[in-house]
Amino acid sequence: MDNHPISRLAAATLASNAFLVPLAMSASSSPSPNHPRVLLWYLSLRKPWFKPPDWVIPLAWLGIESALATAAYRLMRSSPSAPRRRALTLLAFNVFMIGGWSRLFFKGGQLGVSTVAAASMVATGVEYVHQARQVDKPAARAGIPFVVWVSFATALTATLWSLYSSR
Repeated sequence: MDNHPISRLAAATLASNAFLVPLAMSASSSPSPNHPRVLLWYLSLRKPWFKPPDWVIPLAWLGIESALATAAYRLMRSSPSAPRRRALTLLAFNVFMIGGWSRLFFKGGQLGVSTVAAASMVATGVEYVHQARQVDKPAARAGIPFVVWVSFATALTATLWSLYSSR
């Protein structure tokens, strides 16, 4: 008899949302030939020297979202507790905000709001790691790449905001 609070299949299905939600939310706002106005706006930005090549970004997100999906699965299969509930809530918020940030930045061109959103994801990511650590240390460690990457994204977005707010 399995005494976990949620079945493996249900946990895996729910955890897959770490990929599906950001993908669905950013599908309408990605800088691609499917969205020429967004693509032209993005290409017109004068990017800082520390911006990675465009091909690095989806690879980084693939790794981050894989880690978050694994963390979600592990947490859902752990015993119910207040830290587990808080960790899962923070993880879900951050997964939603990955797609939300994309819409704010690319589709909306809202550099200031995007910077604040990214900074809030850093804060909630750090709190996620803290809460998850009380439940499952590997699930907590899986959140560290998210915190590091979003910290970097916050610096990048803040730099763009600074460059374009003075115009």
